[in-house]
Amino acid sequence: MAYKCVVLIKQVPDTKRITGDVMNDDGTVKRSALPAIFNPEDLNALETALEIKDRFGGHITVITMGLPAAAAILRESLYRGADDAILITDRRCAASDTLATSYILSRAVKKLDYDIVLCGRQAIDGDTAQVGPQLAEKLGITQITYVEQLIELSGNRITAQRNIGNGWQQVKAELPVLLTVIGEANEPRVAAAKKMMKYKKASTPIEISEKIKAENPKADAAEIAELIKLRSKSLEEKGLLIKQWSLDHVEADLSWCGMSGSPTKVHRIQSVVLAAKESKDVEPTPDGIADMIHELIEEKTIA
Repeated sequence: MAYKCVVLIKQVPDTKRITGDVMNDDGTVKRSALPAIFNPEDLNALETALEIKDRFGGHITVITMGLPAAAAILRESLYRGADDAILITDRRCAASDTLATSYILSRAVKKLDYDIVLCGRQAIDGDTAQVGPQLAEKLGITQITYVEQLIELSGNRITAQRNIGNGWQQVKAELPVLLTVIGEANEPRVAAAKKMMKYKKASTPIEISEKIKAENPKADAAEIAELIKLRSKSLEEKGLLIKQWSLDHVEADLSWCGMSGSPTKVHRIQSVVLAAKESKDVEPTPDGIADMIHELIEEKTIA
């Protein structure tokens, strides 16, 4: 039996590169000062969907909500083996918290046929792990969180092993189901060279528009519109037009989106600076390391 999978992914700032230089005075991060990357655990979710497709066949659609630049991770998903990609971008999505984000994503997922919805456990720019469970609730489907292994998939039944911190638990459920996947679940595959060659020109409508305008700075509005139409049609015929949806397209209630649909309020932001009170230089030699170990043993720091 072939399965239709929908994978929710997110482009996030690379938090491993956070320094004092990229922090605002209020303790928030200057996202523009950090490189944007594919959220790590979303890659594990995509890999789980690809493994299902490899074993049973089917179709994988990836969806991301974000700025136009987020199309980069949609292309990366196509390079790895996804079949279809959708970018949800709309200025009215700005300031959406997890509740608003899960609502918007649920409106998009409801427009698709699916058996399994997958997403990473959490995004590294928020670490809330809330969007997946909230999305399952809004879709009205079963959820299995913290999935570390897919045990069995047969017919409309799935068995997955979930990590519960100090152990594991095997859960059985009927499809449709939503899985949140942890980083230990698998090793995401690299992009395939053939797929990179095939999809390197895949573009969203907004990317096409910006490129046409840059290539034709002296063209008037009518000429630009015609060129965009021709380029879009050409890419669509080749299967290289990435779908771009707005809140109107997913028929979202605007009162549930953006700031108006986001009840989360920040109570306090605290900047924590770690500073060593004392330090000791250790010579990078066998004798220096041996002395350090001996001292740590004497102080009972290590046994």
